[in-house]
Amino acid sequence: MNRVVYVTVFAIFIFIACNTEESITINNTIPVVKQTSSYTVLVDENIVFAKGLSHDGISPSTQEMPILLDVYHPNNNSTNRPVFMFIHGGGFQGGTKTKPEIIAMGNYFASRGWVFVSIDYRTVEDLGTIFTGIAPQKWIDITLQNSSSPGDTKTSIAMYAAQRDAKAALRWIIANANTYNINSDYITVGGASAGAITAIALGISNQEDFRDEIPLYEDPTLSTTNLSETFVVKSIIDYWGSNVKLDVFNLVYGTERYDSNDPELFIAHGTLDPTVLYSEATELNNIYNTLDIYSELVPLVDKGHGPWSATVNGKSLFEMSFDFLVERQNLNIQ
Repeated sequence: MNRVVYVTVFAIFIFIACNTEESITINNTIPVVKQTSSYTVLVDENIVFAKGLSHDGISPSTQEMPILLDVYHPNNNSTNRPVFMFIHGGGFQGGTKTKPEIIAMGNYFASRGWVFVSIDYRTVEDLGTIFTGIAPQKWIDITLQNSSSPGDTKTSIAMYAAQRDAKAALRWIIANANTYNINSDYITVGGASAGAITAIALGISNQEDFRDEIPLYEDPTLSTTNLSETFVVKSIIDYWGSNVKLDVFNLVYGTERYDSNDPELFIAHGTLDPTVLYSEATELNNIYNTLDIYSELVPLVDKGHGPWSATVNGKSLFEMSFDFLVERQNLNIQ
């Protein structure tokens, strides 16, 4: 499972871009979800879940910036909701939590009973020339040794910052579980492209990874990120992502994080993807098979990168993800 990670690891993603309120009867502690769109969806937008350091390329020091998320939640009286946190793509260069496909996905799942959270995170757009407090020195040093251009360097540093922010977002969700009636035993994380890479690393890595490598005196914004909260991810939804970030983590720290307790995994990946090769999906699936953890790989035949509208046997990505979560999390469905 270990691979030598060359400069291409750091460069590979440069090109990567309803109706009524209802009271629900709960069966034990397992959440209830609906087969079809059943609730109007409420959206809380642009919530600051943490702060992080950024640099404008001009100032003599870094600055604090707010990092935002949106919460889609059903207009019902349930006190026992599963949660699905989704991470946008963009090759770690940019991107947005309000990509139209993600807005549609948020409405799809929230209208069926989930709390759906779409997050932003720091990207290359937020990096200048000072990286202190944004990535640990060891990560920066390995990046510089393996990078062939400043663009490669920034992409790798953005990969670290994105992971740090995603973990902070999930800790925010746990800290605010009572506000949104979230059952924190039913956590799904997912993403597309760079977001899927981040979701995979979020589900697989240890709590302290991408959190404790930078001391508070270098990054005081870490104190804004609900550090006392912990989480256990139950499922990962991977749309055309890969294991690349955990490869980099292994290169930097010499630590393999996969083990038999990892979350179950759903993978959808285009067989003709020129940006994140389909072989990345099969490799990840093979890692899971070796560890005897359930994973489901859905080939999107003859599709390239980012095929949001793909269907398999008449089912959309949202429907296949819904079926996977209901079955594997054993959710009550009505």
